[in-house]
This record gives sequence, C-alpha cells and structure tokens, in this order.
Amino acid sequence: MQLTAKASLNHALLISICTPDFKGDEATESLAELARLVTTLGFKVVGTQSQKLTSTKRVNVLGLGKLAEIAQLTGNKGEASEAEELEDVEDLFEETEFTEIPSDNLPFACADVVVFDCDLTPSQLRNVENQLGVEVFDRTGIIIEIFSRHARTKTAKLQVEIARLNYVAPRLRESSCGDKERQMGKGAGETTLELNRRKVRDQLAELKRELLSVQDVMMDRRTQRSELFSVALIGYTNAGKSSMMRAITGSDVEGENKLFATLDTTVRALYPTTQPRILVSDTVGFIKKLPHDLVASFHSTLAEAHDASLLLYVVDASDPSFRSQLEVVHKVLAEVGVEGSKKLLVLNKSDQLSIEQQQALMEEFPDAMMTSTRDPADVSKLHKYIVGVAQNEMIEDEIIIPYTAKGIIGEIRSSMSVTKEEYEYSHIKLTVRSNAIDLERLKKRMLNM
Repeated sequence: MQLTAKASLNHALLISICTPDFKGDEATESLAELARLVTTLGFKVVGTQSQKLTSTKRVNVLGLGKLAEIAQLTGNKGEASEAEELEDVEDLFEETEFTEIPSDNLPFACADVVVFDCDLTPSQLRNVENQLGVEVFDRTGIIIEIFSRHARTKTAKLQVEIARLNYVAPRLRESSCGDKERQMGKGAGETTLELNRRKVRDQLAELKRELLSVQDVMMDRRTQRSELFSVALIGYTNAGKSSMMRAITGSDVEGENKLFATLDTTVRALYPTTQPRILVSDTVGFIKKLPHDLVASFHSTLAEAHDASLLLYVVDASDPSFRSQLEVVHKVLAEVGVEGSKKLLVLNKSDQLSIEQQQALMEEFPDAMMTSTRDPADVSKLHKYIVGVAQNEMIEDEIIIPYTAKGIIGEIRSSMSVTKEEYEYSHIKLTVRSNAIDLERLKKRMLNM
C-alpha cells in the first residue's frame, strides 16, 4: 500500500474535530496549518467543516448525521448519502466555510478528498471512506506523504520509508482482514493478509539494517568535523532556515515557501570563511503533532543539532503563532536529547513587520536577534555574532616554530587564527587562537620535530 495523492484528486475538504482538550485558537491554527500541508501536496482546499466531540477515540469518528452532511459536499458517492435525508441542503452549504469561488452547477466544487486534522485508527479511516466513497487521509498520512516526496538523500529516504511502512502496516491488516484466499507455491497456506504482513515486516528489517549502515558513515563524518565550531539552524518548518543558510554560507541550498522543503541535513562552511572554519547545518523543520515514527526516524538527522556548538532557533516573526511553534521545537529537541548547547533566538522575516511590531518583539525577547535574510546588514550582523561566539570558545597560545620546520606555518594559517607574528633570529613566534584539541595536537607535533 502506497499512500499517494492521485493527480486527478484536486479538491480537498478539511475536517476539524474539536474536543475539550483541543479547541478554540489552537484548533483554528492547526486547521490553517493542515491547509498549508494539503496545498503543499498540490490539492486545492475548497472548504472546512468542524464538529465538537468529547473524544476522537470513538469507533465512528463522526456521527451519521455529520457524515451525511459531508456526503453532500463530496458528491453523494458512499453509504452515508442514504443514511439520513437532509431537510435543507442550502443550510449545509451556508454553514461550510469555502475557500473557492462557487462553480456554475454546485454551491462549490465537490471535494474528492477528505482530510482530518487528527489521527484516525485504521478502522475509523476505513469506515469514513466507506461512508463517503472518496479517499480519506488523516494528518499523519498527509505529513508522511510530504516527507516521501521531499526526501532527497539516501538517509532521508530510508527514514521516511520506515515511517511510511509503520504507518501502512496496521491499515494493510484492516483492509485485508476479510481475505481468506490462500497463496500457492512459496508460503503456501498463508492468507494474502499474512503474506503481505510478512513482506512489510521483512522490508522494515532490511531498511533498518541499511539505515544503521548509513548512520555509521554519517557518524564517522560528524566525528571528523567534531573539532570544528559548528552552528545548527533549527526551527519550525517554513521559518526561513534554508534562506538563512544560503545567506550566511553563500551556498545554493534550496529555499521554498512551502512546508518541509528541506528534509536532508546540509552542512556548509560559514562565508566569508574564517580560520578555523565554522560549519553551519540546516536541519529538518518541526511541526505540531509530528508523527512519532518520524521523530524516531530523524534522530540521526537531528544529531547535527545534538553535536552543535551553537543552536540558532529560527522563527518566522511575522507569524502570530510563532510562540506556540517555538514550544513545539523545544519539545521535539527534548525528545531527541538536544540540550545544553548555547542558543540564540533569531526573529526572522523582520521585513514583513512594522517598526512598532519589531520594537514590541524586542521588548518581549530582549536576548533575541531581529533579522531579515533579504537585508545584507542583518546577514553581516548574524555572521559577526557567530564568529564572536566561536572566538570566545577558542584558546589563545604562543607557538615557537623554527625556520627549519617546512610547511607547518601554512598548515597553521589554514586551520587556526593567527593574531600576531614575531620573527626572531632562529624561529618565528606565532600567537594563535584555536580549539584546545588542535593546539594540543600541534604542540605534540612540535616536540617531535
């Protein structure tokens, strides 16, 4: 089973389930975010419906009356269209929030996809699909599909595929539970359900073995870079991390105005370059209600943040909900064990704020930095801050180098910051700034010369 939004499915109706623990502004913001997720997949959101329930854990996530109403909005293709006769269809369309200009034939374009802003159990998903006769997604399914489409590197593809199979497996069991057909040949005696379950289990085992191998290579690379000062850009999806990465490293890292444009950790050197070099990594963005399997799968990707010397918490300051988004970032980082590193809150996209709004935010967050990646002065200010933090962590020492030591001065200049040079009769005395490990290694080398 491959969770894929079909090209022919264009119109999506979003459903919000409001419970005592999930209501008001939180539910409104979450539904707006779901709309952006669905749009990222290429769907057109034509309307939203909501229902108040005590819980989403019921066998039927919606009542028959609400299902009958939604059936009217999806073209009466399923069982729910016969369950209850609506007295006034016009009232239904008036109660539904539409985001598209009405068509000539209907009050709006019929939805051919229904998306719930919550997680559905396999049986809930199947029941709703039977009742409506259209394809139904839950929030986790949409997020996993976006991750599947945007993964580029081998590591990200393996991580996403593991999460996808974990999501698909129980739904595969539900959809196949009535199939008693026996397979012939290899695996004789197994039902189609049992065979498919075994295939998924074998696939997962193979993918996990492959991922461990890839992670070992990634760990070796991180170990090689561990002596360098490193900065990790972390934050909510679409906060502008990739644009910031491009601005402070002069790289061509992809940056798009859509959710989860970046899934793969990218590492570049700070530009203009420094001695020693400073590395900057762009990490996967976070989102509310991120599926647990994806959090677990991306532990290795977020290892760059775990090993970073400085964390830049990038937020879209023009988004009124950035405070709650920042809470999500803190929560996910705590789950993967990222804590203790020096941090800076970066209030990004300041060009979309008025002077009054900028001043209010700086009063609220006095230790933060207000930036816009479109402003060269802001980029330079952030660059200077990063270099300053890196310099403060370095140790200054004097190194005596005899003139007979060939090539070593060039190596020092390429890996350390030389702040002073004094030429004596038999040697050169350099005052350098570097990390303790490199300095100790250099001194041992000098003793053996």
